[in-house]
Amino acid sequence: MIYFPFENQYVHLGDDFYHKTRPAIVSNPTLIQFNHELADELGIRLSDFNPQQAAEIFSGKIIPADAEPLAMAYAGHQFGHFNPQLGDGRAILLGEIRAKNGQLYGLQLKGSGQTAYSRNGDGRAALGPVLREYLLSEAMAKLSVPTTRALAAVTTGEPVARERLLPGGVITRVAASFIRVGSFQYFAARGDEAAIKKLADYVIANNYPQLADSANPYADFLQQLVLKQADLIARWMCLGFIHGVMNTDNMSVAGETIDYGPCAFMDGYSHDQVFSSIDRDGRYAYNNQPSIGLWNLTRLAECLIPLLDNDTDRAVSIATDILKTYGGHYEDHWLAGMRAKCGIFEAGDEQAGEDKQLLDEWLNIMDESQADFSLSFFYLSLLHLQADEQDNALIDLYENKTAIQQWLAKWRKRIAMQKLDDGQRQKQMQAVNPVYIPRNHQIEAVIRAAEDHGDFTPFYQLYEVLQKPFELQAGKAQYMQPPKPEEVVRQTFCGT
Repeated sequence: MIYFPFENQYVHLGDDFYHKTRPAIVSNPTLIQFNHELADELGIRLSDFNPQQAAEIFSGKIIPADAEPLAMAYAGHQFGHFNPQLGDGRAILLGEIRAKNGQLYGLQLKGSGQTAYSRNGDGRAALGPVLREYLLSEAMAKLSVPTTRALAAVTTGEPVARERLLPGGVITRVAASFIRVGSFQYFAARGDEAAIKKLADYVIANNYPQLADSANPYADFLQQLVLKQADLIARWMCLGFIHGVMNTDNMSVAGETIDYGPCAFMDGYSHDQVFSSIDRDGRYAYNNQPSIGLWNLTRLAECLIPLLDNDTDRAVSIATDILKTYGGHYEDHWLAGMRAKCGIFEAGDEQAGEDKQLLDEWLNIMDESQADFSLSFFYLSLLHLQADEQDNALIDLYENKTAIQQWLAKWRKRIAMQKLDDGQRQKQMQAVNPVYIPRNHQIEAVIRAAEDHGDFTPFYQLYEVLQKPFELQAGKAQYMQPPKPEEVVRQTFCGT
């Protein structure tokens, strides 16, 4: 049996916030993966774990006791264009559970059938996007990036129609909040200030309880999310991660990475890298992510204006002052993260300009050669203060060998200013520079094996490697390598 400690709160907000919906019953669900470690953290009790029963629960065929399934309402800017009604078109919130750490988490089935917000869609998910989200979200958790988590993945035993018939799947994902910027926009578009306040009070109570006694909790909520979002996107940038669809309906008010659609980690570095097949103008390109984060926060601030102050001009001034802090917070987080990746651990504010110049110069050299982003940083973490043959692995990634050698000389001059010896510095660098990331071609190989042949062995093998991304694992060299020319994945796709 599986016992879920449901403590549902969102359902009490009222019918305006959701539409009660039961998942579609599928014919023959089969469990692919269950995250026992996460289940333990959530306080989900397992007795005589039965994979078939788990498959039926996590496909939506069986509704657990005390679950109150619903599809959440929200709006959103999609590639800059506002849609006043979106909502969970293929996701159903089963309920919320109080984890061992005291945090309330939402438990959601994604791919479990039509809802009131499906907009003529089937509400299903193909198996490929389910496997992608499971691997990506759990990899991000191990890389210390705030993220939704994956609790279970199942096949449904039924095909879904896309460009061709594909096997169906359902992922059960967990989040500190499934409320988005678009959730606030939904009520702002309707002029429903009472609902905006009710939603904000719910978010503050569950995600920012420290603000309960604040003189202006709504302003402090906006400020806290500015801090969280600046940190989150800096972490993305330091890992070469591209979300792909940073619409306002895909931005969590809990500051977590949410909605793993056409996302990807870069192989060869490019400032303007885009993978998403639907991002034709590069709105959500790698280097645009920080500014889009501020754009999305500004849309949230617009919704909160009625709550910030009774005087609209003062409210706008409060919001503007908060939003102005985003750039500085982002730059601080990015610089701290990139310094650590490059082994700069002893640094003061007076060195920030020179260090940023050093880092930007390397990224420009990396961009010129389309050198592998993750391997560049990992190989740098192996180098000594004095140049030796160890340099060759890094230099070989670059077409312009003179440029990278000249940069390494500047880098060595900078790290020589520190008291850390080589061993100490290398150890600290290797704690933040992953050996393994979920590379596109590896994800594609997993999907092809599962969808085309019903073979989940590549999924399990890749998942196991990604559980220890910072450790060099014996016999796993193929997982750290960039794709061969014929393996390169140039576009990623939404799962709808």
